Amino acid sequence: MILDINFEGKYVVIVGGGPEAYRKVLTFLDAKSKILVVSKKFLLKIHALHYLKKIDLLESNITDAESFVKNLGNSPDLLVAVTNDHDLNFQLVKYAKSAGWMVYCVDNPRISDFMFPAFAKIDDIKIAVSTSGKSPTMARILRQRIEKMITPDDLLQIKLHAYIRPILKQRISEQKLRKIALSEILEDNQIKKLLRKGKFGDAKKFALDIAESFADKNQALQEV
Repeated sequence: MILDINFEGKYVVIVGGGPEAYRKVLTFLDAKSKILVVSKKFLLKIHALHYLKKIDLLESNITDAESFVKNLGNSPDLLVAVTNDHDLNFQLVKYAKSAGWMVYCVDNPRISDFMFPAFAKIDDIKIAVSTSGKSPTMARILRQRIEKMITPDDLLQIKLHAYIRPILKQRISEQKLRKIALSEILEDNQIKKLLRKGKFGDAKKFALDIAESFADKNQALQEV
């Protein structure tokens, strides 16, 4: 199951200072999380983010996972174990779970509370592909194929629906009628042509005409 979890404002501790840690840092920065990265050494790119005051760093050579978890101070909402030491990752996750924290282990999806799918964001569209940890490489390739299928007029359709849905909710009380109206707007050939040409304003006018016609039908049903 792929869940879109809101980590905005959440405290995330990432243990590891290499390329995988950097990728996870970028993921949680995008989610607007508060981030602490812990490692005995860090990539220059991670240092740069700390210099820009985007993340906090703790230079530490963790040898005792239990002691680290107990003495961390502020309890994080999530601990991310992405070191190159399989045993350390396992121990960190074990004790973090005992402390009641959510956990992610880079080399052991089975003990993680969730997985990181291959993820991309195109305007208002989020694409996530997961192979349940079996092949991150294939997940990335499949995500790239799906990305290529999304066209600019698909994005405009989303924008158009975001505009017209509140109007339909206000004007049409019958839910089934609203769904039919939205479907007709989605399938209208003239609207499709206008969106392909980038004429969003004209497409809005046609969508409004369809909305008005369904509002009239809704009114007629109310008067019966």
